Amino acid sequence: MTIDPRKNLNDYARYSGMAIQMLAIILLGVFAGYKLDQWLHTKPILIVIFSLASVGLSIYFVTKDLLRK
Repeated sequence: MTIDPRKNLNDYARYSGMAIQMLAIILLGVFAGYKLDQWLHTKPILIVIFSLASVGLSIYFVTKDLLRK
């Protein structure tokens, strides 16, 4: 049984892309919550809501990508 190095590289690139996508979604949600809290003067409420929503959204996208294969 031989191991194809291209398959390993493709898997590495795929999972790295998913991790970067998760990080970007979460950071965007936290940043949006922070800026809205500054604008509306509702200090920690929107940061918490947006960060939790962005974590859920990133988990949804990763699960969708994993099930597609």
